[in-house]
Amino acid sequence: MKTVDFYFDYSSTNSYFAAFMLPEICRKHDAIVNWLPIHSAALFRGTGFDVMAMTPRKARYLWRDHQRYAEFTGLPFRRPRRFPIKTAAALRATLMIAGLAGENSADYITSVTGDFTQAVMRAYWERDEDISDAAVLRALARGVNVDGDRLLAESDGEDARARLASVTERAIARGVFGVPMCFVGEEMFWGKDRLDFVARLLAAK
Repeated sequence: MKTVDFYFDYSSTNSYFAAFMLPEICRKHDAIVNWLPIHSAALFRGTGFDVMAMTPRKARYLWRDHQRYAEFTGLPFRRPRRFPIKTAAALRATLMIAGLAGENSADYITSVTGDFTQAVMRAYWERDEDISDAAVLRALARGVNVDGDRLLAESDGEDARARLASVTERAIARGVFGVPMCFVGEEMFWGKDRLDFVARLLAAK
């Protein structure tokens, strides 16, 4: 089975769009998404990039461009009041879903992780919910048939923090400098507007 490693953060507008566009591409090409949440704040600290360091003119353009993508994809989109938002708790919860899956198959884990990721994305980028709030994350987990109480308890532990740090460090070692970032094998593609190249490479495999 072909796999696309998908690095994302919930605070990334472009990750929101890619989180829905990429699975469609993978379904068409008999591939699966490997959902890899990373802490982009930690990533940017290593590069000196400041996500808020832009002129008002550029910011206005980017928000308008996001609206164009919403119209193009049919995905609901609204500018959240809390931007940027702390996403570490949501990222850790995403990583800990696999540990709650028990004896279920890898396909099941991938599917539920994807469902939860998309649910968190929709909550923030469509409904302007506070995804840093444990109660919000608990409800989203229950919405995809995951034990929300257990997930939040697991994601607040040291193991979850170590896992998030490890995935982020691995991403940096692979050359990831921003999100969303996709890998097909070791071929790297940055941004939602490079998913056509992901589709072409999958089709060629």
